[in-house]
Amino acid sequence: MTFTTRPELAGTFGMVASTHWLASSAGMAVLEYGGNAFDAAAAAGFTLHVVEPHMNGPGGEVPILFTTAADRTPVVLCGQGPAPAGATLERFRGEGLELVPGTGLLAATVPGAVGAWLTLLRDHGTMPLADVLEYAIGYAERGHPVSDAVVTTIATVEELFRTHWPTSARRWLPAARAGELVRNPALAETYRRLAAEAVGPSREARLDAAMRAWYEGFVAEELDAHCRTETFDDSGQRRAGLLTGDDLAAWRPGYEEPVSLDVFGWRVCKAGAWSQGPVLLQQLATLHALGELPPPGSAELIHRVVEVTKLCFADRDANYGDDPSVPLDLLLSPAYAAERAALVTGEAGTPLRPGAGRLPAFVTEGADVTRAGPGIGEPTLSPLGTTRGDTCHLDVADRWGNVVSATPSGGWLQSSPTVERLGFCLGTRAQMFWLEEGLPNSLAPGKRPRTTLSPSLAVRDEEILSFGTPGGDQQDQWQLGFFLNHAGHGMNLQEAIDAPVWHTTAFPSSFYPRTTGTEVLVESRVGTEALDDLRRRGHDVTVADPWSLGRMSSVAHDRATGLLRGAANPRAMQGYAVGR
Repeated sequence: MTFTTRPELAGTFGMVASTHWLASSAGMAVLEYGGNAFDAAAAAGFTLHVVEPHMNGPGGEVPILFTTAADRTPVVLCGQGPAPAGATLERFRGEGLELVPGTGLLAATVPGAVGAWLTLLRDHGTMPLADVLEYAIGYAERGHPVSDAVVTTIATVEELFRTHWPTSARRWLPAARAGELVRNPALAETYRRLAAEAVGPSREARLDAAMRAWYEGFVAEELDAHCRTETFDDSGQRRAGLLTGDDLAAWRPGYEEPVSLDVFGWRVCKAGAWSQGPVLLQQLATLHALGELPPPGSAELIHRVVEVTKLCFADRDANYGDDPSVPLDLLLSPAYAAERAALVTGEAGTPLRPGAGRLPAFVTEGADVTRAGPGIGEPTLSPLGTTRGDTCHLDVADRWGNVVSATPSGGWLQSSPTVERLGFCLGTRAQMFWLEEGLPNSLAPGKRPRTTLSPSLAVRDEEILSFGTPGGDQQDQWQLGFFLNHAGHGMNLQEAIDAPVWHTTAFPSSFYPRTTGTEVLVESRVGTEALDDLRRRGHDVTVADPWSLGRMSSVAHDRATGLLRGAANPRAMQGYAVGR
């Protein structure tokens, strides 16, 4: 039997898994109250805004994949807002910029997270908005025990706050100690007012009214005024933002068909090429073309996966973006997968070898190759001492067969100064655009940045599997390992999460300053024999702590039996699955 830190949960009533126990518990409380998976997911999502403010917030974004009990066909709800109307290449070049800064106001896109949750509630939920927001409001108003990661993040950017971002200093300083109760009364009031403005003759009309309050009313007015101020950013300059109230009023979340691939007996579904989601499908297709999987945790498996990952992420950087020219039919075809698989040998290959498209000039000519160090995702330091945030994830399944996978992110407390009267800050997702013409991910007004956010659903017969993780560029590497463990090696959900994890940094980071690494980071639990074998094959191996990589969670629903299952990541002692 494979070692696990916890049991795989099983039941028939409901299952919630997320990156924070308070969010999981809020979601489960909604299920107990009679809500469905969509109500529970929204309650957990709003709670994550409060308890993981260094990982996500109301000013960020969230892609959501879901199925309903009535229609088991997976659907994408896009909560990724676009670039403002004023975000032109000419404007950024006029600022003397080679890259979009990773902090400040210039990198703000339309905040999509709240709109996505309101849309999900309106179209598929059952509960009043006030009841769904109750948990987030309670933790913001009465306090929640702050995690060590939040305290560490605030300590890292304390000088930035004191020197350049006074509204953030007033909101977060002096920093609390881990475990102390932290409150955010301004955010609590924002959510209370949002619920109060949700009025109308029907539940749907009331949620539409809340949407207008956010995107055309009091929130939009505050954000518009906030973006007119000049703010210090990663470039070392003070700049105003480009986001306006008109940009918010013009946008609403939309539904899309997912991109999918049949592999290992499952149909795996992801968001389109405006996300990095299809890269998981490319990796699975290429691995399938290579034949039978090597044993789990073996050097041969790690080597094969890393080599495939390098090829597929090169394709991501050369081809993906919010652009109709992305050749997904080619990139996901069996013939292309076989062609790319033929490049995998027994030795470490050269990185940055796209099979289609072209890489940005910054990558091929100007990017620094930087040893990434044993990091675990997005929260790395910039040259100016600022720190970017990571991401959250949640999975929910209810007794009726509704299933939700969502990856909230952005609006990090350390990414942009606090909007004082609202209690949150804007996101900086536009840093993922390229300031070069002619690329699928070139900056343009009204265009979505090619995000790293990548929730997953997989369908097999009567079973729906929901899974995902934070981690920026690592998301679809850690998810790949989880899925291979579960679908390819027969591990249960908790075993698949707990097994040793690895990833590579051998492609340009999606985050400012867009450095390219060389390493393969591997949890030490794989053992010295496998690590030595990887080094002999030519890999630049960095040994990570035994429980340090990945923040996976997952739930599953089997309609044939009514059985629900759930599991969450034990690393960092924060993620939890709950259910019965």
